[in-house]
Amino acid sequence: MSQEYLGIDLGGTSFNIGRVKSGSIIAKTSHTVDIAHSESELLAVLQRSIDSIFTSEVKGIGIGVPGILDPVSGIIYDIQNIPAWREVPLQQILEDKYKVAVSLNNDANCFALGEKRFGKGVKYHNFVGLSIGTGLGMGVIINDQLYSGVMCGAGEIGMLPYKDSIMEQYVGSFYFMNHYQKSAKAVHEMAQRNQPQAIADFNEFGRHLGEAIKIVLFMYAPEAIILGGSISKAYPFFKESMETTIATFAYPKQIENLVIEVSTQPDLPILGAAALCFD
Repeated sequence: MSQEYLGIDLGGTSFNIGRVKSGSIIAKTSHTVDIAHSESELLAVLQRSIDSIFTSEVKGIGIGVPGILDPVSGIIYDIQNIPAWREVPLQQILEDKYKVAVSLNNDANCFALGEKRFGKGVKYHNFVGLSIGTGLGMGVIINDQLYSGVMCGAGEIGMLPYKDSIMEQYVGSFYFMNHYQKSAKAVHEMAQRNQPQAIADFNEFGRHLGEAIKIVLFMYAPEAIILGGSISKAYPFFKESMETTIATFAYPKQIENLVIEVSTQPDLPILGAAALCFD
């Protein structure tokens, strides 16, 4: 990967873009977005963001999308956190403007692909990447290849029914806002100050995450699970309760050699998006 590519991570609050060469980000920009804006306004923000970092050396653009899309036509059909974007032909729009190939995939898939190519997933043939942030996303690597499924919809574990809602309402920042009226970041900061309630909050969170991981084990029986996303930074506070829950898995032999790791590279979604161009 000696050529340069753009990797774009489309978040619900910001568009994060990196210019990537030889597996490293050589330039980076981030632009805040207002999800109340119209489709055209958001497209304008994205294009201004790309313009600020694009050069004639860029040979392709890869984009991680937090939703459902057709990777062949490059049409985005549903982004949960950006309601204005429905049936947006993003690939065609950007190819027409920048005259380079554009590839799209789900953002959690890009995280897993980034781990496989540049991170802790290099040494595993079969693993899943769980992205724990605003919600819960999952990317699946099978026999060293990214498995996307139809419409890049494989791994949407956050949408599975769970308790009185769906899984990502209990494993993601929604959980802390819904149950404690505080952001996950605020609760993490409180836990770092040894506040008992915050520590108890993360213990409960770990139990829910453990239940999600048990579902992953039933579905894919992976060698490893790699945790990423903003909430993974609080891993020491939910590790024990998560592991205690996983220990109740129905097939103990299956989890004897299971490895759970925490991603240490925050820009892997960008690197994974860039990898779409050549993977």
